[in-house]
Amino acid sequence: MDQETGLLKAESVGASIDELCINTIRMLSVDAVEKAQSGHPGTPMEAAAIAYELWTGILRYNPANPEWSNRDRFILSAGHASMLLYSMLYLTGYELSLDDIRQFRRWGSKTPGHPEYRHAPGVELTTGPLGQGFAAGVGMAVAEKYLADLFNRPEHLIVDYYIYAYCSDGDIMEGVSSEAASFAGHHRLNKLIYIYGDNRITIDGETDLTFSESVKARFEAYGWFVQSIEGNDRSDFQKAVHAAKSQQERPSLIIARTHIGYGSPGKQDKAVAHGAALGAEEVKRTKENLGWPPAPDFHVPDEALQHFRRAADRGKLQESEWQKKFDVYAKEYPEQAALWKTLSNGELPAGWSDAIPDLTKEKAIATRAASGKILNQLAKSLPHLISGSADLAESTNTWLKDMGSFGKVPGGRNVHYGIREHCMGGIMNGITLSKMMLPVGGTFFIFSDYMRPAMRIASLMKLHNIYVLTHDSIGLGEDGPTHQPVEHLASFRAMPNMTVLRPADATETAVSWEIALTRKSGPICLILTRQKVPTIDRTKYAPAELAKRGAYILADAPGGKPRVILLATGSEVSVILAAHEKMIAEGIEARVVSMPSWEIFEEQPAEYREVVLPSSIGARVAVEAASPFGWSRYTGDRGIMIGISTFGASAPSEVNMEKFGFTPNNVIAAAKSLL
Repeated sequence: MDQETGLLKAESVGASIDELCINTIRMLSVDAVEKAQSGHPGTPMEAAAIAYELWTGILRYNPANPEWSNRDRFILSAGHASMLLYSMLYLTGYELSLDDIRQFRRWGSKTPGHPEYRHAPGVELTTGPLGQGFAAGVGMAVAEKYLADLFNRPEHLIVDYYIYAYCSDGDIMEGVSSEAASFAGHHRLNKLIYIYGDNRITIDGETDLTFSESVKARFEAYGWFVQSIEGNDRSDFQKAVHAAKSQQERPSLIIARTHIGYGSPGKQDKAVAHGAALGAEEVKRTKENLGWPPAPDFHVPDEALQHFRRAADRGKLQESEWQKKFDVYAKEYPEQAALWKTLSNGELPAGWSDAIPDLTKEKAIATRAASGKILNQLAKSLPHLISGSADLAESTNTWLKDMGSFGKVPGGRNVHYGIREHCMGGIMNGITLSKMMLPVGGTFFIFSDYMRPAMRIASLMKLHNIYVLTHDSIGLGEDGPTHQPVEHLASFRAMPNMTVLRPADATETAVSWEIALTRKSGPICLILTRQKVPTIDRTKYAPAELAKRGAYILADAPGGKPRVILLATGSEVSVILAAHEKMIAEGIEARVVSMPSWEIFEEQPAEYREVVLPSSIGARVAVEAASPFGWSRYTGDRGIMIGISTFGASAPSEVNMEKFGFTPNNVIAAAKSLL
């Protein structure tokens, strides 16, 4: 101890500066969890030595510019160990204060219970649901590889960074990690270096309760380069990272044998260190065991802080050296440099919207087929757009013609995810987090169930992902109820930050793509039909451009004075349009409202919403081949919703639609009952 201050100094306890720094990480985490009386102290204590080596000698980053495009990425996939990440961000000089650490898990703080994207600088993504960080890191490696192919030139490595992740037993157990690991090994993503903290403890107890496989053999079978080390042997860790970086065609997994709650006399290697504070008495014993002063809490030795803060000068120099390289590159390749700046600014290349084809003269066409035509034209103008599917490229029309397969040819833009929807969702998150790419991912709407956790994380982070979800209703036909989504529209409409677009025809599909590319408040779901739908005659009815308002008057009663309003989305719009024509012929004043997006309509001014759906008109019929859940907000107490509250059936599309009541005559009968 320092005689004047009573605080810790390295030489006073015979500790090296390295040991002092490592214990600073441990005790910051312990004190924060103890103050919050909530959180996870065990993993930060076990992983402190690895984190110290990473952040002081391996990672390339600049605390003054957390968004530096060529930085290495660090993912805490074991998000429950969030204090490990917060400690490193504070100690190395990011815009995170010791007071922020003291506010761990408190309302409005930068240090929530699990790392959340956009809360604290340096948090690369939201983690917590185990396996999501693992999968997103694979997506970051996809982005690195694609951007390197797009921008790098001989002697000019503008894109050249690694993705590191710290993973727990839970990450390794979750199925999404298996999917993502298989994908990464197959595609030889060598810029991935993952550290698996093998502490052999989960909340329920020791991992051998349920987990006895050889992780090493499993990952080697996936095509990974696997090494095993002792987690506190910093020299071995340095050597392992060096060996991992020498790999040219394999991702790397470093299995580090660690000890949860390291340094805690009563809780090391025990499940009780997993998800709760150590307790005042055990904190005291731990500090004694590690030679740490009992007071004050949140003690950060000056020597340790100065040592950590060297990262600021080192990072500034690393970014400056990269910028000099980029400046030379820009002179030799001005067009590529201009594209880099455009994408870095989150902008779309000039003239991109000119590529959207005019589909007004299409006859009956499935909206999935219309989407495919649009996507292929757009891709020619959007070099940062990459498209993939879960083994359903032809069915979802997400294949980019003549643009090659990712991993097969340099710059290939079609990603083969295999039959792995969950990892597709997670990988898309990582691609988007590059800040320079736009991923499109396709599958059948029903199989969104498999990737919902990753889609929810995308919504939480407000990522600009585009999901092409086809075969959207009982209208898909003979495949039957296993493939026919019923409750899915309601569930995604309930998800914050998610925008759902269900276009009525080819022309609304074109507008929906324009919305999808320019709306950056969160992910986009394009919900598309398998079956053909009529293309609405826009010389007779309202222009599709009005779909940008979420809902619009497609056809109206004479004089614009309806007695009943018919509302629908997607393929059912043609049903209510046919009903409208019959009703007008019978002298029944009806209005047709196409409503491709609830979310966008709700953002419109109240005056516009009142024009489309006048509160004075209570006679309303909503039609959608899906669960009625939520439609009462538009039909009101008097209205009728023609939906489907059961599972579907295996039958031709037109038979299903008739049997379940999605016919003009049924709509007319419902409207008449209200009048």
